[in-house]
Amino acid sequence: MNEDIGRRLREAAEAHQPDRDRMLARVHRGMGGTAVPRRPGIARSWPKVVLAGSAAAGILAVAGLAVAGSGQTAPARPDGEITLTVPTTSATPPSSSTGGSAPPPAPGHPGRTTTARPSPSSTDQAAPAGSRVSDGPLSAQGSIDPHSTVYWAQGNLTLDVAQPLTALTVEVRVAQTGGVQSTGQWQTGPADDFTVTAQESDGVVVYRWELKPGRTVPAAQQFFAVQYNHIAGTRDAGSDSYAVQATSAGGSHALQGRFSRAK
Repeated sequence: MNEDIGRRLREAAEAHQPDRDRMLARVHRGMGGTAVPRRPGIARSWPKVVLAGSAAAGILAVAGLAVAGSGQTAPARPDGEITLTVPTTSATPPSSSTGGSAPPPAPGHPGRTTTARPSPSSTDQAAPAGSRVSDGPLSAQGSIDPHSTVYWAQGNLTLDVAQPLTALTVEVRVAQTGGVQSTGQWQTGPADDFTVTAQESDGVVVYRWELKPGRTVPAAQQFFAVQYNHIAGTRDAGSDSYAVQATSAGGSHALQGRFSRAK
């Protein structure tokens, strides 16, 4: 039964011939009974309506074939009930948005190690790892600067002075562990206030600061730094040491200590 109905529908669809004259007559009759005033130039749009109607009739014929081929049993519309559907096109296309993420910022240069003399503020931020020793108005702590490398190192001696000093001698001894060679030394006090020397003796590089006669070290935190090259690798600073001798209004004072072992 279904195959017979499907066959008939296909035959009816193939035999169907759209009556163009009849459709145009219906459109004219419908427009003749409309009392809406027309704007000038609207007649020029009629060919578009006729083409749209023809296109719609063709679409209906193809749709009939698709229905017949799918085996649906819906009856076909009679010729007198053909409905024309003219598709409308929006004058404004749908808006489209484009987006993207801004390119990531260019990466910065990694930190570089330099043998230049650091500022006192950078030494303040480096947490000393050596043991603190004290005597009267003096206290000291020795450590290896965190900016040291596998070829070069800096030893920092932090000296806290609670009373002005009229005499001061600071000595830092760096053990000759292999390739140790002085590359400089500095202090926070004025360079003209000290006599500075550095020399190697008996397997030790000795750095020395001696306050010149008539000069005074104020009550403040003082820094003394030694710089040197060494053989490649992690250097053990456990054998490095310092000694401080000073004179204040309260008498003479002496400190001795060692630097932190790890660089």
